[in-house]
Amino acid sequence: MSGLGRSLVLGASAALLVAATAPAAVADQRDPGCGDDGRSVRYLVVFDQGTAEDVAAGQVAAACGATSVYYPEIGVGVVRSADPGFAAKFGPDRAFSAQQVRRGGAAVRAELPDAAGVSGEDRTGEQWNLAAIDAGPRAGSPDVVVGVLDSGIDPSQPDLAKAVDADDSAGCLTGVPDRSPAAWQPTTSAHGTHVAGIIAAADDGKGITGVAPGVRVASVKVLNDRGYVDPEAAVCGLMWAAERHLRVVNASFAVDPWGVSCSQRRGFAVVREAIARAVRYSTAQGTLTVTAATNEAADLTPVRPDAAPSGCEELPAGLRDAVTVSAVGRDEVKAGYSSYGLGVVDLAAPGGTHGDCVLSTVPGGYAPMCGTSMAAPHVAGVAALVASAHPGFGPRQLSAALYRGARPLACPDDYDLTGDGHQDAFCTGYTGYNGFYGHGMVDAAGALSAQ
Repeated sequence: MSGLGRSLVLGASAALLVAATAPAAVADQRDPGCGDDGRSVRYLVVFDQGTAEDVAAGQVAAACGATSVYYPEIGVGVVRSADPGFAAKFGPDRAFSAQQVRRGGAAVRAELPDAAGVSGEDRTGEQWNLAAIDAGPRAGSPDVVVGVLDSGIDPSQPDLAKAVDADDSAGCLTGVPDRSPAAWQPTTSAHGTHVAGIIAAADDGKGITGVAPGVRVASVKVLNDRGYVDPEAAVCGLMWAAERHLRVVNASFAVDPWGVSCSQRRGFAVVREAIARAVRYSTAQGTLTVTAATNEAADLTPVRPDAAPSGCEELPAGLRDAVTVSAVGRDEVKAGYSSYGLGVVDLAAPGGTHGDCVLSTVPGGYAPMCGTSMAAPHVAGVAALVASAHPGFGPRQLSAALYRGARPLACPDDYDLTGDGHQDAFCTGYTGYNGFYGHGMVDAAGALSAQ
């Protein structure tokens, strides 16, 4: 979008370093032998934590790059360079470019689904998902803002028109926050609008109702039109949420520019370190991060608690500071597509199964969608209800209420979804905590009454 990278907002407490404000002396540090292949590439770079802005800028310039933004709170920056040797000069264990990984790959463009138009009809009778989590007719507080890190939210959707918080919305596709409406509104994807509706659609007798009607949602656009969330966009979104002191963040995505799960992924350690720092920082600033377990049907269980991250770790789902959600169908059995893992999945929520998905808002109306992307916002919505009832609760208290209030689900005796005589996945753990459902099904009434 035209405004990205040019319309920047520097919050009072965040010291962002942008290229336009870099000292002139930094430019002089650029090596006259820098290469230029005619293509400027964006990199996510990590520094030792505590690295000063001028030192970071100098290191980038010396490696033939230019800093777009620097987050000194976590020692992570976004850099552009036309030198094909930038990563080697800066340190391959400190720099990663999603653009380079995908170079030459075909674009996968997300399309808007067919939507049932806005007619004023009450469709809450179709929302089996609300009854499944005992959401009931509960209202949240407009003082609670949930950041929807996604593909953008349509502010003209009637069920969301009063819920979208434009002041706290921003586009993060370049890794630099841009508050212009064009930067945070959706283009080709309905995903973010659907997620937002599950959280905060108005309870007005028309259309659908969200888990926490009355709370507000901030559109933080991190998902691009190719269907990817680049690591620098995720870092930007998380840091923006921290800067704006959003109480809850919903991250229904996986940072996976490699496109292949459970394999060796070049640069994964750099990406993981940057995103882990951002989640850890946003948590420290008072933001609870809720993530989707992903739809790869992968076993994300770590090899052992003290082991290095496995090749199947997903980001941000695998991070300790995130509340990770698996998906179940109407029968409260783990959906076949949902990833799982003991010690990774914290809660379960409705995500739907083929032919019986979750109805929510999309640009132009309503549509059903299935996935862990739909499960996570149920948890984010319940967290928003708890935050509304307890304004002083921080992330740890919110997650504790979610866990204590969850309805335990036991591992299924038989998980042969295809009927071929073979188990499609193996659930480990016990009724109160297992790899399919974590602490159990999120429950609004239970979380609100948890002590």
